[in-house]
Amino acid sequence: MPNPFTVNDPELGKKLLKRLERELNPPLRFMEVCGTHTVALFQSGLRSLLPPGLVHVSGPGCPVCVTSSGEVAFALELARKDEVILASFGDMLRVPGPEGLSLKGIKAEGARVEVCYSPFEALALARRHLDKKVVFLGIGFETTAPVVAATLKEARRLDLENFSVFSCHKLVPPALKHLLKQGRAAVEAFLLPGHVSAVIGLEPYRFLSDEYRIPSVVAGFDPLDMLMALVMIAGQKKEKPAEVQNQYQRVVREQGNLKAQELMQEVFAVKDADWRGLGTIPASGLGLAAEYEAHDALKVFGQEPKIVPEPRGCSCGEVLQGLIRPDECPLFKTKCTPAAPVGPCMVSTEGSCAAYYKYKVSA
Repeated sequence: MPNPFTVNDPELGKKLLKRLERELNPPLRFMEVCGTHTVALFQSGLRSLLPPGLVHVSGPGCPVCVTSSGEVAFALELARKDEVILASFGDMLRVPGPEGLSLKGIKAEGARVEVCYSPFEALALARRHLDKKVVFLGIGFETTAPVVAATLKEARRLDLENFSVFSCHKLVPPALKHLLKQGRAAVEAFLLPGHVSAVIGLEPYRFLSDEYRIPSVVAGFDPLDMLMALVMIAGQKKEKPAEVQNQYQRVVREQGNLKAQELMQEVFAVKDADWRGLGTIPASGLGLAAEYEAHDALKVFGQEPKIVPEPRGCSCGEVLQGLIRPDECPLFKTKCTPAAPVGPCMVSTEGSCAAYYKYKVSA
């Protein structure tokens, strides 16, 4: 088992673990809401060191995983058009759509699907191929949305008519409120995402403490960051003053990144969004503002994604809600593996199922 504190401060790590044991009044069920936290907890070995009674579940923090089946199906439909080049982040290419088809599969059949590491690469692709309609598949949370917004501003400045974005961007706080309203996951505390919080700040999470009295801490991604955040959560639970606290102060500011927020507000419009496993959540997605309709793939092609059923037997939806562990899905390691995934939680590098599989995690 790896030593999660080797690179940092092993003595401090031991002290924090002992403090966590002292502060903890088990059982305590906490949810991390970031795919990077998911991987970091498993990869570092920290999860296996947590005290008994501190129960960890993963939430809807993997952007690839929460992209709905309908959105995947729509992306496939766009990519099949002769006049279209679809540009996407790499993880999305292997996500199965209807009948097990994927962007990677139809690319092998001749569809123009290109992997991009930045939306600006997709913009450059459109400038090189003026005879094609280049569509960027915009997925992610508040972290990636500002970069996509900046790309759209540049496309508008250049009057690049052959570039558009299919925006599947989603907002984290409304999803957390939805989970709590459902009340099925019995979450008692949240480890909040550092990257998202660097953009939006702390205020959008206030409902967690004000309405639901749930301790929540924004955490960094080093093992000591996460461990300190868990100590802070345990302290809140013990003293019972539910708050939204910030462990990741070296990166996250109270007000967030105001320039990024302004950019998002200029280019996007908040809308209802369909989340895999969670259904339609009001005001939880980002569509393009009216001023950017010329670059909105939904307007350009005059189509909307349809509601599409989940793959048969796939439990990604339950995993994303913290209702079951990945190894409780009947397809896990049998019909669903990284080599032959049935659902996106086994595809994405930030997916819980992929993490359980790779790091051989069990209950």
